[in-house]
Amino acid sequence: MPNEIPAAGSPPSVTEDAVLNGRVRLRQPVAGYRAGMDAALLAAACDAGPGERVIEAGCGVGGALLAAAVRRPDARFVGLERDPAAADLARGNVVLNGLEDRVEIVGGDVARGFRALDLPVFDAAISNPPFFDDLAALRAPAPEKSGAWMADGGLAAWTGFCLKAVREGGTITLIHRADRLADLLALLAPKAGSFRIRPIAPFADAPAKRVIVRAIKTGKAPLVLLPPLVLHEREGVGHSAAAEAILRGDAALGW
Repeated sequence: MPNEIPAAGSPPSVTEDAVLNGRVRLRQPVAGYRAGMDAALLAAACDAGPGERVIEAGCGVGGALLAAAVRRPDARFVGLERDPAAADLARGNVVLNGLEDRVEIVGGDVARGFRALDLPVFDAAISNPPFFDDLAALRAPAPEKSGAWMADGGLAAWTGFCLKAVREGGTITLIHRADRLADLLALLAPKAGSFRIRPIAPFADAPAKRVIVRAIKTGKAPLVLLPPLVLHEREGVGHSAAAEAILRGDAALGW
């Protein structure tokens, strides 16, 4: 259960949640965007090896970033976040989890491109880009959630950032809506290949609503469509055994 962190004389604005079976403590806003299943799956999909450097584009308060860092204790991580309040919470969460030696939060905007950060290229990039880039496509989100839901510069800005952020042979791992899969592949294909796609389905007999796409910059191997991860069983309650193992940190989302 989350623990509310009230400010003096005002209603609680932040909760502290235990994720990855308690291995990560995460302070996040009550009203703003909150890390959930997508962040957990993205973290589980990160397969950075020892000594590798990983950047997350749009890390928010660090839900995916910190879980990935705990899962991959021999890798180093940088989270990029443009919202100052979210970046401050992320920095606090880094300290809260004792990860200051391996995790850094930097302020910056994906729309400005990777070169604006003046950082050396990374071995891997991970991201959960905003799911929408057309205000006419959905009811406008609450102001405090708009940055997480609406992609300034469109999906192209996020894929372009990730392509520039990694070295040749580096990996790009994205989680997004299943109906944007064709767009993701088209945007990444000029510079990346060796695609591996993991559908994420709510039930075994239901269409996938999410996809996790892993690409290699300059990769040439054929595309591989992997078996789906099924999140729920029709007969029971809660998550499927496979999803529960991933959420608890007992399994990775292998490639």
